[in-house]
Amino acid sequence: MRTDQILTRLERVFARLDREPERPAHLQTPQMSRHRVVLLGSTLAFYLAIVVAVLTTSWLVRLDWQIMFFRPYEQWPQLHAFLDYLVVLGQRGPTAVMVAAWLGWRSWRQHTLRPLITLGVALLLLNITVGSVKLGLGRLGPHYATEIGSAELFAGGDIFPSGHTANAVVTWGILAYLASTGVTRRVLSVVSAVVSLSVGATTVYLGTHWVSDVLLGWSAGLLIMLALPWFEPLIARAEAYVFDVRELLRRRAETGRMPAPVVSVLTPLLSAGGKWQLRSPAEAATGTTGEPAPQPVTATAAAAATATAHSPTARPAVHPAGRPHVIRSERTPVTPNGSRRPAHTERATTRGAAARPVAGG
Repeated sequence: MRTDQILTRLERVFARLDREPERPAHLQTPQMSRHRVVLLGSTLAFYLAIVVAVLTTSWLVRLDWQIMFFRPYEQWPQLHAFLDYLVVLGQRGPTAVMVAAWLGWRSWRQHTLRPLITLGVALLLLNITVGSVKLGLGRLGPHYATEIGSAELFAGGDIFPSGHTANAVVTWGILAYLASTGVTRRVLSVVSAVVSLSVGATTVYLGTHWVSDVLLGWSAGLLIMLALPWFEPLIARAEAYVFDVRELLRRRAETGRMPAPVVSVLTPLLSAGGKWQLRSPAEAATGTTGEPAPQPVTATAAAAATATAHSPTARPAVHPAGRPHVIRSERTPVTPNGSRRPAHTERATTRGAAARPVAGG
């Protein structure tokens, strides 16, 4: 596909987003209120309490083993087929695609990229926080436990906290976070809570997670949802940056220049003088730099420079101090008796009688 066709399709995609947002008048960006701060602190305390309980092999670890020996999947085998499908609502790949499709339609309708960027920020926070704790504690799952009554920590596992549970809280909770009305937000909050609780309980039923894994996964996902208002300024700057890059590419297309990757605008470019320098967006769009424009070189000057550079007897002109340099036009014309150029014996040898005739002869 040619570059102009790609730019045309991008222009169609951004044409709707380029207009003023048509959000409902009463829609407001969630703020970090006192109520939210209290909930965040309580959830963080609960999170740390679960980690300490598992590290100290307390009653919570004994509860994990009791439920594991109970084997719920053997007590109610008729639920196994249904719950195998239900647990997919906590898998990151399928849920991210479904929610991203819905939020993409929201972005198209409301003429803003905020829903998609908010989803990306939430998933990035989820991967960083949950992934680091998983790898740091290294807990093994119930099917891979080696010592009865042990917390199975630092054994190379990646089960604590539950990624399915945390992903369900964040992925479905983002729909309630971005709701347009208060009623919709409350309804979606209930729906996301039911889905995340069901996914967590399903992992315990299937024996893939301990109970403490699910509890920590719920709290980890809730921490991310409660802390999202702190990232709203970053989301707004990211949205403005995307539109600025889009405007830069459009200006470059209008000037007829090939659109360079966005990274070329942000990285140092090699100037004509061989020095690395940064170009501003305006210079990148017009193709200009802060260096003066080069002077045109005539064909005669270029030929003379080439001949001088390739001449074996060419030497740089040296003017002794105290003796003024006199240009050729100021010298007294002298008519020499003969040619001052040395004879070229090789030309006489190679050409012989086929010498060039004198002009006009």
